[in-house]
Amino acid sequence: MSSVTSAPTVPGAKGHSDGAGAFVPVQTRSERFRSYDPAAFEKPTGREVNWKHTPVDRFARLFVDEAGDEAAVAVSVTGPLAAAGLQIGAAPRGEVFTPEDLPAAIAWSRSAEALYLSIPADAELDEPVVVEVVGAGADLLAHSHLVIEAGVNSRSTVVLRHVGSAQFAQNVEIIVRDGAHLEVISVQQWDDDAVHAASHQARVSRDATLRHIVVSFGGAVVRVNPNVELAGTGSRGELYGLSYSDSGQHLESQVYLFHKGAETTGDVLYKGALQGEGARSVWVGDVLIGPDAVGTDSYEANRNLVLTDGARAESTPNLEIETGDIRGAGHASATGRFDDEQLFYLQARGIPEEEARRMVVLGFLAEIVQKVGVPSLEQELFAAIESELELEVTR
Repeated sequence: MSSVTSAPTVPGAKGHSDGAGAFVPVQTRSERFRSYDPAAFEKPTGREVNWKHTPVDRFARLFVDEAGDEAAVAVSVTGPLAAAGLQIGAAPRGEVFTPEDLPAAIAWSRSAEALYLSIPADAELDEPVVVEVVGAGADLLAHSHLVIEAGVNSRSTVVLRHVGSAQFAQNVEIIVRDGAHLEVISVQQWDDDAVHAASHQARVSRDATLRHIVVSFGGAVVRVNPNVELAGTGSRGELYGLSYSDSGQHLESQVYLFHKGAETTGDVLYKGALQGEGARSVWVGDVLIGPDAVGTDSYEANRNLVLTDGARAESTPNLEIETGDIRGAGHASATGRFDDEQLFYLQARGIPEEEARRMVVLGFLAEIVQKVGVPSLEQELFAAIESELELEVTR
């Protein structure tokens, strides 16, 4: 009689039924290994399902469990809310967030005190709270953990701004209580040599809404991965993204939306433009409709516009449905070049080719910018897109 030895414990893998010591990689986002202990994670090689599209060699410094450099980043908070601190073990830190990769686990353990933004119950903030992160140098290492808690029936907007340069591992923990409406906008306008890996994890409670927007322009390699759980009945998640990748840039988002509660609604739309040799964007979208998420309505899409030769966009939408009682669910992805018919239409009406291209790009990306809801920031983002287009023209 033969005996079967169970497969060894391998982070990010599960035992295979066909042999002793065998294992297969976990493909489903919901089954990924999680731990607060950095030592529980293997150093990524690029073969793992969550790292296979990422230039892991360029993130090498963020895979080392060491203390960050003093004054690597300066963090300031402005607006109608004061920030506090949260030690590891102090509620609500850790209520929602559990690291699912090595940089997030290191950032958790190396951030002795998290920055804590608590929006009081029933508060309606009439202007955004702005958290600005300014990097002091490309060779400097920094870690951070931010907790945003939106109290019951509150309404607020939090803007995260990233400028300068650093090697930066960042966790953002978002808690949206019953009936609250929270908008979180993360803007990456780093210098060209910055490296940024961010893990955002959120839970949305009953009849609450989270609008989460990721905007990435600057940085050498930027990876912002949102993970949103619609836990409460009637909760809503709106996940939007905008990226503009230049020569040599790698801009990435792996998005996970988990419909856990009943009557939940999800809307995911990411758009990207790419120009220049070696410009690259990666988008992976995972939507899971759980067994108790009856009455769910969910849709995810990714659209990419490739402006020049040598640029490449990778796009992978995934949808899992574990109940048959839903209102609707779907996903879509499209990557292409300029529509020649659009250009011809504009040029036939006397618009020069350069201006016609500008109009097409602005029209393509405007849908995301206009979802921001902060007029001054929307104007700034349109100006940034114009600057990107001018950069391409001068090459």
